[in-house]
Amino acid sequence: MKYLAFAAGVLTATAAWAEKPVLTIYTYDSFVADWGPGPQIEAAFEATCDCDLQFVAAGDGAALLARVKLEGARTDADIVLGLDTNLTAAAVETGLFAPHSVTADYDLPVAWDDATFVPYDWGYFAFVHNAELAAPANFRALAESDLKIVIQDPRSSTPGLGLLMWVKTAYGDEAPAIWEGLADNIVTVTKGWSEAYGLFLDGEADMVLSYTTSPAYHLIAEDDATRAAAAFDEGHYLQIEVAGKLAGTDQPELADRFLAFMVTEAFQSVIPTTNWMYPAVTPESGLPAGFETLTVPERALLVPPAQASEVRDAALAEWLAALSR
Repeated sequence: MKYLAFAAGVLTATAAWAEKPVLTIYTYDSFVADWGPGPQIEAAFEATCDCDLQFVAAGDGAALLARVKLEGARTDADIVLGLDTNLTAAAVETGLFAPHSVTADYDLPVAWDDATFVPYDWGYFAFVHNAELAAPANFRALAESDLKIVIQDPRSSTPGLGLLMWVKTAYGDEAPAIWEGLADNIVTVTKGWSEAYGLFLDGEADMVLSYTTSPAYHLIAEDDATRAAAAFDEGHYLQIEVAGKLAGTDQPELADRFLAFMVTEAFQSVIPTTNWMYPAVTPESGLPAGFETLTVPERALLVPPAQASEVRDAALAEWLAALSR
C-alpha cells in the first residue's frame, strides 16, 4: 500500500508538471550562460507565471533570425530574444512575428515606437583593449597600426554586423578603403562574441570588438581595472537589443506576459551586471557603481531600422571583397 501511495503521488506530481505551459525562447549563447542573465530571469519569471520557461541557445544574435526563417511556421520558438535594430525590419518582412502591446518609460538614446519588438537593453560597440595600450582614436589610425584585432562574422553575429554598419555609417563611400586597410589587422573572424572575447582574454589579439560597457564586467565582477574601451572620434554605433513574439506561438498570452515582464524591475535590474549592457528601463536602484567610469561616446551612430537592410547588403559586399583580397 505504501508503494501504491508513493506511485500515485509520483503520478500526480508528474501530471501537475506536465500541465505547466512551456514558453520557449530562442536567444544567443552568452544570454543563457551560467554568468549571463538567463538563469536569473528564468527563475524570476517562473516565480510569477506557474510555467516552464525554456531558453534555447541558437548561436549569436544574427543567427537567431536565420534559424527562425529556416524553421518558418514550424519553429518551436514562442519568442526570439536577441535581435537588434539592424535586423528588425528584415524580421518583420518574414511575416513570422506578431505585434505587441507593451508600453514603458524607456531610457534609450532614441525614441522607441516599434509595434513588433520590445527593447530590453542597449550599448555602444567599441574595441576593448588592455588599459596600458596606446589605443587608436579612429578606424584610420587602427588600420595604419600594427595592432591585431578579433572581430565577429556579420552573417552570424550582431556585433559583427554592427561593426559593418559602424564603418559604413562613419565613412560612407570610403568604407571599402577602410576595410582594405583593416584587413591585415584582423587575426580571425569568429562566429560569435563569446569566441572572440575569449581569444582576446587569452592574449591572441590586442583588441576585440565588443562594447563600451565590457570593461564594467572586469571592474565589478573581477575588481580588475586593466581593461578599457577605445573612444573613436568618428562616433560609436548604437545597438538596441530586442525581443519579439512569433505569430505562430501556441502560448500567445504567456508570450505577452514575458514581453511585459522584460520592462519590469525584476528583469531590468539583472541586465547591467549579467549582460553588461545598459538597461532599456533604468532600475529604481540606478546603475551599479563602476558604470560611471565607462567610455561615453561623443557621437552616437545609428541607421534607421527601415534603411538597415539596404545599408547592410552594401556594407557586407564591401567587407567580403576587402577580406578576400
